[in-house]
Amino acid sequence: MHDSEWLAKRFEEHRSRLTATAFRMLGSASEADDAVQEAWLRLSRSDPEAIENLAGWLTTVVSRVCLNLLQARRSRPEVPLAEDGSEPVADPAPESDPEHEALLADTIGLALMIVLDTLSPGERVAFVLHDMFAVPFEEIAPIVGRSAPAARQLASRGRRRVQQGNSSQDTNRLRQAKLVDAFLAAARAGDFAALLAVLDPDVVLRADETAVQFGQPQETRGTEGVLEFSRRAGGAKPALVDGAAAGVWMTAGQPRVVYSFTVDDDKITAIDLIGDPVRLREFDLTILDD
Repeated sequence: MHDSEWLAKRFEEHRSRLTATAFRMLGSASEADDAVQEAWLRLSRSDPEAIENLAGWLTTVVSRVCLNLLQARRSRPEVPLAEDGSEPVADPAPESDPEHEALLADTIGLALMIVLDTLSPGERVAFVLHDMFAVPFEEIAPIVGRSAPAARQLASRGRRRVQQGNSSQDTNRLRQAKLVDAFLAAARAGDFAALLAVLDPDVVLRADETAVQFGQPQETRGTEGVLEFSRRAGGAKPALVDGAAAGVWMTAGQPRVVYSFTVDDDKITAIDLIGDPVRLREFDLTILDD
């Protein structure tokens, strides 16, 4: 096997992990793929024999690319830490802490992506690498350009914001995201009981002119009509539309209809189906993995 083929094979062994890492950092599948591709380009231009730990080297490269992308899209500066990385906070929870593991298990999907979007670039990178992928702080430190104690505090600060966002009853976007997550999961599983649990009895389903052309009535009221619609909604992908949780029906890799959800008092009160191509292009749309 030629050296280039051997190197490509070694890289493919790490691709899925690198893509998962980049996606959690960026919240965008296309940007995550770009970050991983950039790592491959840098590897192909490097001397593989000089790389002692290929997995660590690739994680570092992908993480630095993601950090640069996050900083480029971020308008507000990060809050500085003290030089020694100290803050008046408790020590971060270890990976084996059951309460901490339960937090990450509960804060998933759309809700987690919304919370992660509130973190600064450094916090997000440190939190994702340490809490989700168990990367030691000694390896995170050079990635975020801090000392190991400072990297620990970045992750700790990110963790506190995740905890606060997860527990706050006043965070409308987070509450809406959890309901949308539950709706899409129940629709995918055909679980009508779970669907009824998140739908308001007077829920209304509205479709714009384009969505009507796809066979959906212009307006449907009540849970019975929404339950019927859910048979088709099971194929929708979770997404963030202008920062709010939503669903997207896609064909040939292109978004065709956005499912926009309105919630009130922990129930879904309205679902709007938006297929107008002009409006779709105006959305800030992030498609999430199922």
